[in-house]
Amino acid sequence: MPGTVRPLAGLSLVAVCALALTACGSSGGTGGADSATAAAGQTVTVYSGQHEQTVKALTEDFTKRTGIKVELRSGDEAELANQILQEGDASPADVFYAENPPALTVLDDKGLLAKVAPDTLKSVPAADSSGNGDWVGVSARSSAFLAGTGKAADTAPPASVLDLAKPEWKGRLGIAPGETDFAPVVTQVLKAKGEDATKQWLKGLKDNAKVYDSNETLSAAINSGEVEGGVIDHYYFYRMRDEKGAAGTHATLHYFPKGDPGSLIDVSGAGILKHGKHQAAAQAFLGYLASAPAQTVIADSASYEYPLVTGVQGKPELPALAGLGTVADPAALGDGKQALVLLQDAGLLQ
Repeated sequence: MPGTVRPLAGLSLVAVCALALTACGSSGGTGGADSATAAAGQTVTVYSGQHEQTVKALTEDFTKRTGIKVELRSGDEAELANQILQEGDASPADVFYAENPPALTVLDDKGLLAKVAPDTLKSVPAADSSGNGDWVGVSARSSAFLAGTGKAADTAPPASVLDLAKPEWKGRLGIAPGETDFAPVVTQVLKAKGEDATKQWLKGLKDNAKVYDSNETLSAAINSGEVEGGVIDHYYFYRMRDEKGAAGTHATLHYFPKGDPGSLIDVSGAGILKHGKHQAAAQAFLGYLASAPAQTVIADSASYEYPLVTGVQGKPELPALAGLGTVADPAALGDGKQALVLLQDAGLLQ
């Protein structure tokens, strides 16, 4: 996790809320190759809230293929979006690469994002990118329920994320409401059940759950038996398993039924800043992210995210994404403000 959600100064809660590169070996037009050729020798500045090790591998591969250097600034996506807003036209950022759509929506709503080249947008499914073409989806992940192996939460996992507010989960549940990944689940509940029901659901979670500061600490607590289970993004389980080994892993991943608000599939995406001084290089970078070589880097990485380009397969132990849920509509997720207000009102966020 790049960081937890924090309110953005000056924005209340709002943010807490190119072309197919022939040089990169992707199919499609040649405009990306032209952009890369025109920008060769330049340096594109990328503000990234995504997994740092994976993004570092991506930027190094991009530079090798194009000759375009990358100045990478990694951190919490909300803080980086806030930084761009504070820096204004003087910001050195050319590209913003976010873990979740709401952080991109904040900048999009302010009119700060340029249109992504059509060939880049065509490289990934339309549902995975901005509906107005202002950012492109890069990778995906699914919400899931992690349960302590052999615990009641494992042998009888919740049939719905809504069930976790029921009294029988009191004292058995852990949540990480400050995670950037949790607010989109709240938004899905809002979309499915409305505000009043969501308030009651959050009240039930507060009554039932022990609060953790991150999905990593929540996963570790479940693995150690401190709590029986909790909602995480799927990749936290696989990364914990890699760290602890099979013998040290005492947790099992369960997926909510397709159509349930908990069966959220969320995307990470990247956009180009209108004020950026290296537009061709930025378009080339986004074209690279949506190309088969970049998607293969993501698929082979330890982040355990799903690639979006057709023909690039994720890690073999991951279940097929199509069978898990529906991609959350970025427009429906919005800027995440309402979900975060409700989390604050419920006493789950400061």
